[in-house]
Amino acid sequence: MFVEKKLGDGRSWINIDSDLIAETSQLYQKYGIDQETIEYALDKNERAHMDYNRENGTVTFIYNVLDMEKEKEYYETIPMTFIVQGPRLVTISNRDNAYIIAQMERYVDAHESLSTFKLLFAGLEMISNAYYPIIERLDKHKDEINRLLRKTTTSKNLYALSDLETGMVYLVSAAKQNRMLLEHIKAHLIYRQLDDVEKEQFDDAMIEARQLVSMTELNSQVLQQLSSSYNNILNNNLNDNLTTLTIIEALLAVLAVVTGFFGMNVPLPFTNEPNAWIYISTASFVLWLILSRILRWIAHKR
Repeated sequence: MFVEKKLGDGRSWINIDSDLIAETSQLYQKYGIDQETIEYALDKNERAHMDYNRENGTVTFIYNVLDMEKEKEYYETIPMTFIVQGPRLVTISNRDNAYIIAQMERYVDAHESLSTFKLLFAGLEMISNAYYPIIERLDKHKDEINRLLRKTTTSKNLYALSDLETGMVYLVSAAKQNRMLLEHIKAHLIYRQLDDVEKEQFDDAMIEARQLVSMTELNSQVLQQLSSSYNNILNNNLNDNLTTLTIIEALLAVLAVVTGFFGMNVPLPFTNEPNAWIYISTASFVLWLILSRILRWIAHKR
């Protein structure tokens, strides 16, 4: 959606919906957005970064926004473009991050006067805050999967755990990129030109960005630990199964040797003994028990 809001004192905020406006639209030229910035805005794989134009003082920010709708089995992030052109803030959004624009509209309506940088940093803080409910939901989902895996380690539950781990990797990467962008801003000349109100809003955005990194990293580490633990459990189960099969194979080999020996067509002991099969079966059974105890002792000793 196209949004145009007055911020007071000659300042304004413009939002351009890239889904509705073609790349060649005259609207981009009207607001002085060059082709390179358009490519940044339309590239869904663009990393979070800042681009400062020394000639006209325009600053472009690319920030990672959480996509609330899962197109795959896990959550992903999409970039959103913020362009500060002196007294004007231009945002380029799409349907996946339009919910941030709606929040910014409510924020503007609730304030009589805003600077472009205060609105910018408020928007960045909103983006970070949007991650928290999803992370909490993923944390509960992780606990549920862990509970199911403790009961039965099925492929379905392991795939679900893998999807959670994959999605969290994307969130950790996005959160770190956002934090690095804010750290870049703080080290830039732009930060020294901010007034106290704008710096305070920037600090709020930085706090939320750092907290988001901590939360996503913690969840990612827990998921990695869970995945590693269940991999070890599966490996141990596989080793136990192989050990059991080896014991069974060795025990069957004893019976095969005994029966094979007395099955030869040559004169053998007990050939003319009517109860020979009882003696042979008893001896085989005793030998089988002794070997079974020995193999079990070896297996448990490991």
